[in-house]
Amino acid sequence: MFVVDTNILVYAADEDSPYHARCRERLDGWRERADAWFVTWGILYEFLRVATHPRVMRKPWSAPAASGFVSALLDSPGLDVLVPTERHAAVVERVIEEIPDLRGNLIHDAHTAVLMREHGIRTIYTRDTGFHRFAFLEPVDPLGLTLHEPSPRSTRARTRRPSRGRKTRPSPTR
Repeated sequence: MFVVDTNILVYAADEDSPYHARCRERLDGWRERADAWFVTWGILYEFLRVATHPRVMRKPWSAPAASGFVSALLDSPGLDVLVPTERHAAVVERVIEEIPDLRGNLIHDAHTAVLMREHGIRTIYTRDTGFHRFAFLEPVDPLGLTLHEPSPRSTRARTRRPSRGRKTRPSPTR
């Protein structure tokens, strides 16, 4: 049992992506399987958002085309959509206790991770290194490339000393 993340679906759908052929091949293989594999509604909505976004896709899809891709995906014999159980709130609290620095864009990943924990699923096929923050998950890059954990960001502000006689610009924040 495993979950397929948004980025894999996007690469499989985006013919301009350098990862398209390999992700499409993997997705087509999974679609033929009768055994269980999963997505979440959040993943599917994120796919719709990305696939139709003109600033993300070189050739954005129309909403009906992206929805058709999702519908075809949902027709796969082994695919199911993870939904919250009666334990959802308790699992959310536990994950927040374990990873207290959750914020911003990681909240979407946390929702996926929580649903996976609720359903006893550890493996997620993704190119998103953020999933390494969840020790109870096993992120797998379906392209066979190594996923590295993001380096922790410094909490100290970086400052430069102005050189004499030259105007300085503020250093970029990261």
